[in-house]
Amino acid sequence: MLFPLSDDDRALSGRAWATIFLLVANALVFVYQLGDPAFTYGWSVVPEEITTGQDLVNAEPLFEDEAPAVEVETPHELPQRRGPGPAPFIYLTLLTSMFMHGGWGHIGGNMLYLWIFGDNVEHRFGTLRFLLFYLGSGVVAMLTQVALAPHSLIPNLGASGAVAGVLGAYLVLFPRNRVNAVFFFVVVSVPAVLVLGLWIAFQFFNQWGATAVTEETASVAYGAHIGGFLSGMAMGLVARAMGTREQPNRLSRAIGDDPKNQRMW
Repeated sequence: MLFPLSDDDRALSGRAWATIFLLVANALVFVYQLGDPAFTYGWSVVPEEITTGQDLVNAEPLFEDEAPAVEVETPHELPQRRGPGPAPFIYLTLLTSMFMHGGWGHIGGNMLYLWIFGDNVEHRFGTLRFLLFYLGSGVVAMLTQVALAPHSLIPNLGASGAVAGVLGAYLVLFPRNRVNAVFFFVVVSVPAVLVLGLWIAFQFFNQWGATAVTEETASVAYGAHIGGFLSGMAMGLVARAMGTREQPNRLSRAIGDDPKNQRMW
């Protein structure tokens, strides 16, 4: 498996502000999680809650998406709700869950991929449209996972689905970009299509294998990865068909950012 370290950003101008914002937001939320486990349980996605619209109580938080399974006594409920019944705020978890993570390795891997591949896609879409695209990919990813296991009580969390959307768009828009990656302890420079093609193939392979695994033993939401990646590819194809080029970065111009000094951040 190829583990990416960086890509060729020499053609980019200015900073990718939405990507930076998302990196900081994820880090801050994760730090907050460390001091308040109940916050994590309350704002992650439980498929059964999404499909029924009910705020469940006394559900066991056995985390998916690369987080270890943990059983606790804390009821799974949103702070706005106290007890079962219709809970419109349940659907906000489709957004909040993508800013939370189950451990240092989980957030580290997701943020590394966002750091490497996010700036290129943001420069092609523009800051605001990239932010909307990222959030939309994350929602599609979570809904994909819900559709695959609509009655699961296992909370889902993580930026993996949204980041997968970024990878899908990158594959379509920059297939020939060089990516520096580790391959058997050796750093190699290979086309992005190879790195990301192998990544999504790995997700499909593991999702197929997960059909024989119970909810209690599955730990990674591969369905969310696939849903996010395919939605990202779709938006990338739209941008490519429209002939979208790098969008001007108004914020960088406003603060006097020199593009010549901001290509390898």
